[in-house]
Amino acid sequence: MPATPKHRAPIINAAVTLFRRQGYAGTGLNDIVDASGAPKGSLYYYFPKGKASIATAAIEEAGLRVARTVTDLAEKTGSTAELLRAHARLLAGWMKASRFRDGCPITTVLLEMAPGDRAVTEAGRTAYAARTAILTDKLVSDGFSRTAAARLAVLCVSALQGALIQARVDQSGRPLELAADELGRLLETAPKA
Repeated sequence: MPATPKHRAPIINAAVTLFRRQGYAGTGLNDIVDASGAPKGSLYYYFPKGKASIATAAIEEAGLRVARTVTDLAEKTGSTAELLRAHARLLAGWMKASRFRDGCPITTVLLEMAPGDRAVTEAGRTAYAARTAILTDKLVSDGFSRTAAARLAVLCVSALQGALIQARVDQSGRPLELAADELGRLLETAPKA
C-alpha cells in the first residue's frame, strides 16, 4: 500500500491561503514552506515543475471548495436568487473576517498567469465551469431554458467575482450584497425563456 502524501495537502492549503491574500507573484516558495510546515524538499517532491504547478493545484483545490459551497447552498435554497444572496452573505462575512485582505485564490492567480500558463488557465477554466454548471442547473430548476440558464450563470459568476474585487478595494461587503441582490431581482423578474 503506497504511503499517504503527508505534506502535499498542507502545501496546497497554504498556497490557497497565501495566493488569496498576496497573489501569485507576492508569494514565495519560502512563504509556502513556512505556512505549510512542510520541509522545503517536499515542495520539489510533490511539485517538481515548481511554483506554477503549486498554483495549478491551489486553483483546483479552491475550485473544489467553491463548488462544494455553491452545491450546498443550491440544496438549501429555493431559488437561484436565494442562492446568490446567501453566497454573497458568506463571501462578505469571510472578507470581513480577513479584514478584507483575502480575495479569491482562483482569480488572483489567473489575473497574473492566464493565459500564459496553460495548466493554470485550464485549472481556472475547470473551476469556473464547475461553478457555472451548478448555477445553470439551479436556474433550469427555476424554469429557465438550458440556453438562457447557461448565459445567466456566466453573468452571475462574473458579477460576483467583480463584486469580490470591489469589496476588497472598498473594504466592505456591500458590493457583494448589492450585486447579489440586483442579480436576484433580475432572475426573479426575467422571462423564463
